[in-house]
Amino acid sequence: MKIVIAPDKFKNSLTGLAFCNAVEEGVKSMYPNIEIVKLPLADGGDGTIDVVNFYLKGQEVCVDVNSPFFKPVKATYLYSGASRAAYIEMAKASGLSLLKPEQFDCKNATTLGTGEMIVDAIGKGAKKIILGIGGSATNDCGIGMATALGYRFLDDEKNEVKPVGANLSRIVSIDTSNVHWKLNQIEFEIACDVTNPLYGIDGAAYVYAAQKGATLEEIKMLDTGLEHFSKIIKTVFHTDAQSIIGAGAAGGMGIASKVFLNGRLQPGIQLIKNLANFDENIRNADWIVTGEGKLDAQTCSGKTISGIMTSAKAKQIKVAAFCGIVDLEKKALAQLGIDYADAVLNYAINLEDAMQNGYHYVKDMTRKFAKKRL
Repeated sequence: MKIVIAPDKFKNSLTGLAFCNAVEEGVKSMYPNIEIVKLPLADGGDGTIDVVNFYLKGQEVCVDVNSPFFKPVKATYLYSGASRAAYIEMAKASGLSLLKPEQFDCKNATTLGTGEMIVDAIGKGAKKIILGIGGSATNDCGIGMATALGYRFLDDEKNEVKPVGANLSRIVSIDTSNVHWKLNQIEFEIACDVTNPLYGIDGAAYVYAAQKGATLEEIKMLDTGLEHFSKIIKTVFHTDAQSIIGAGAAGGMGIASKVFLNGRLQPGIQLIKNLANFDENIRNADWIVTGEGKLDAQTCSGKTISGIMTSAKAKQIKVAAFCGIVDLEKKALAQLGIDYADAVLNYAINLEDAMQNGYHYVKDMTRKFAKKRL
């Protein structure tokens, strides 16, 4: 018998790899000879970098770059010399997590530091760069990132504009004559989990800028800038930005990743599954044991378990879900395709106990599952 263990993390309780170890211990205590394959997953959110490194086996690189407001900040990314692949999270250089709430001001924020991390990875010898674009503090349509890579954004007097969202409407042309000479040799994969267009009522500014510190007037100004810049993109790159699904992700980094990097936008879970060679590694499995902190209606929309179910159904593999909380009825679980589900809160004294002793409870849940189903 073959069991694949493929969880997301339990936020503030269990890492994906710790979950894998707990389930393995539980299974092996009952059936020592069962084949176990550990494939921790993530959907591009917090903790994704640790999961990526499980597969990349890279080293953490620390580099001095520009913060969202052009101040020095140390940012880290992963690089594997063996595979010549890098994993970069834009939030490390251009994210809200670097700022206090009272500092949020996306109209004046830049993605320059993200571009500087990309340049550093190229200098290290990267041939493939995986870029996660969640958690940004920016709305500059990626012109900061592109500036670091040699693109120049010019106003009507041929002067280079400061690469922030407030200046998008001033741009009349893009000088591509000094773009980094290795850029077209790099394969870029972009973890993008939203489908927003670039501008308009569902676009980057109207949907996300308020939570990045923008007032209503600033949102209107930013949206106007994005719409204006989309026309420049059409002229230079012959791409209709508004037709690209996810163009508005991370303040326009979705479309920026496509036109400036020739990147391929993918849901975060799909990107991690590719890295894990997931569909090949689950072949001939009898069960996939997965889990996340909370199993609820949102699970069906792009989360880790949703991605697992797609692969499991295609190969007709049964799925067991061990979660912190299960907030779905049996009928909904069945519709999702989950054959067995259990929750830590069914055993813990309270939420604090569940959070602190998740490893112990997951191991006990696994033993119970093994007795019933294996």
